[in-house]
Amino acid sequence: MFDLIRKTLLTGVGLGVMTKEKVEELATELARKADLPKKEGEALIADLLVESEKAARSLDGKVSAAVRSALEKMDVATKHDIAELEDRIVRLEQQAASENSETGSK
Repeated sequence: MFDLIRKTLLTGVGLGVMTKEKVEELATELARKADLPKKEGEALIADLLVESEKAARSLDGKVSAAVRSALEKMDVATKHDIAELEDRIVRLEQQAASENSETGSK
């Protein structure tokens, strides 16, 4: 029974987007309704919390990858691209200042 409830929750509920409190509340309610012994109920709650965290990390990774992919397709500048340009501007400004000071002193 415990395993059936666990599998149903993992496949039927967006466990990755539920808050810790909601997961605990749902698991507690299911354990009560299924008349699970206290030890099994606690195990269900603990297991669902672990699985919820895993699902949230997985979802976060998938969303990040999708956003990165979309930005690449749109050819949008990244923070890295902008940082490289800023570094290049600083180097060019320093080079120009150095050349100006050399021509001014002659």
